[in-house]
Amino acid sequence: MFDIGFSELLVIAVVALVVLGPERLPKAARFAGLWVRRARNQWDSVKQELERELQAEEIKRQMQDVRQGMQDTENQLRASGEAIRREAQEAQQQGDTLAQEVRAPAPADLPPHMSGLPHADAPVQERAAPEPTPATTPEAGAPPPQSTERQP
Repeated sequence: MFDIGFSELLVIAVVALVVLGPERLPKAARFAGLWVRRARNQWDSVKQELERELQAEEIKRQMQDVRQGMQDTENQLRASGEAIRREAQEAQQQGDTLAQEVRAPAPADLPPHMSGLPHADAPVQERAAPEPTPATTPEAGAPPPQSTERQP
């Protein structure tokens, strides 16, 4: 900023010595040093305050970006949740419709070979045990099954 070399400082020191004299020069140098130190400290504190404000602004901006991202994500999740709910309701409706069709088919809709079968809504009747087939009948050479009942 200021381009002050050694020769210029030497000229200033000589002029100060002539004007102030050897008795007041040390006191004036201390006073000038004190003011220079105060000016530097003030400049440093202003610089630090500006840096803190800039950092605070940066943090605020980052927090706002994060909030916006969270809101976007929340909106996306809500939208996908609503879409899933709608799809689930549609699937439920389709399932209910299919269940109703399976439970109560119209008699005209039944094929001819199924017309003799009882409807799904009709009570289930007990069926008689199947008659023995040749695979379940005792073989000719095997003894007949013994009964556990006693004969009188």
